[in-house]
Amino acid sequence: MSMVNAFSRENFERLGEAEKALIARREKVLGPAYRLFYEKPLHLVRGEGVYLYDAAGEKYLDAYNNVASVGHCHPRVVEAITKQTAVLNTHTRYLHEGIIDYAETLTATFPDALSQAMFTCTGSEANDLAVRIARYVTGGTGIIATELAYHGLTSAVAEFSPSLGESVTLGPHVRTVPAPDSYRSSADVVMEKFGRDVRAAIADLKRHGIKPAMLITDTIFSSDGIFAGPKGFLKSSVDAIHEAGGLFVADEVQPGFGRTGEAMWGFERHGVAPDMVTIGKPMGNGYPMAGIVLRPEVIAEFGPQARYFNTFGGNPVAAAAGKAVLDTVRIEGLQQNALEVGRYLMDGLKSLSGTYPVIGDVRGSGLFIGVEIVADPAERRPDAALTTRIVNGLRERRVLISASGPNANVLKIRPPLVFSRENADLLVEALGTVLKTL
Repeated sequence: MSMVNAFSRENFERLGEAEKALIARREKVLGPAYRLFYEKPLHLVRGEGVYLYDAAGEKYLDAYNNVASVGHCHPRVVEAITKQTAVLNTHTRYLHEGIIDYAETLTATFPDALSQAMFTCTGSEANDLAVRIARYVTGGTGIIATELAYHGLTSAVAEFSPSLGESVTLGPHVRTVPAPDSYRSSADVVMEKFGRDVRAAIADLKRHGIKPAMLITDTIFSSDGIFAGPKGFLKSSVDAIHEAGGLFVADEVQPGFGRTGEAMWGFERHGVAPDMVTIGKPMGNGYPMAGIVLRPEVIAEFGPQARYFNTFGGNPVAAAAGKAVLDTVRIEGLQQNALEVGRYLMDGLKSLSGTYPVIGDVRGSGLFIGVEIVADPAERRPDAALTTRIVNGLRERRVLISASGPNANVLKIRPPLVFSRENADLLVEALGTVLKTL
């Protein structure tokens, strides 16, 4: 694991005694599976807007966390959760107007064909449910995902989440295809190749006697390195899975809720029609909620047979939180803000590449941006070590981002949607300072 995502034992002695003791307690009670960000981990105690505060009161610009998509501890969301908690919190087997109001508000943000919602607590659960539905509807078991996709942690979903690494084994019913690399391939190649690769995966499934059930993609390919374009390249792959009798699942857990700026949902940028859309992370701005929005005909037979129920999914407090998030995105114009500030931020990042050729590519959409760091711009050779140093250097300057991609060399910039131009200037200035020192 890259030191971007796990603190370095070599730097353990740099920590204060309080942090050392807290890490020791954490490891003793939580065990070895958990990871800490950065070589020098953060001890955070408070958040507000685009800022996080550590135990010493130091302020950090958060350019990474999309869970608090409308800003940490947004007053509208806090009030909605607090108010509903004080009145009632049960489950969806009782009638509750708030749950229905939220479902109606949510589905209204989708194309008309996607008109029904099912609620879970996590994106992993949502994708797990999508697998069950797809297999029931199609009679198939085959799943196609990208080579470094992350879709969740349940047993079924981990089998098509190769980004989890050696801790999981991909299922024999799973085929992976390369993500569309717009940095190393022309737009024409990207437009043609992804669909061709999906067709080859379908053919291989059939050759092994496996009927395809679904193609699932994160529509901005977050873990694969963040690839937003060219717009429309998903269409041929969606056509291919439909022709094979399978379903297309758009995983919007990361790119959804207006983050890409150009559209409320990432799949809309490509002009495709998903059969199911899985959502989560920013849905409750920190309150655990997720779900699926789908075409009614997809669930028509599965629903009565499965009688789906989730004890906590879609409860009244979750519905209140979710409604407050949607209201905030609309009232504060956050999708438009993502578009405008995202373009401004990308321009600022691109301006650094003239001085620092290690910036090989700046790409993305809205406030979801990838900056590819390379050792050799001519050969476009990835530099994971330098990327790690940049991420940790920014952390030392109190700016928080992470990294992704198959070579861990893509700076992953994904701030709350309330990010401003002033915040963008601070990020670009800090990155320039770090690159200069390195």
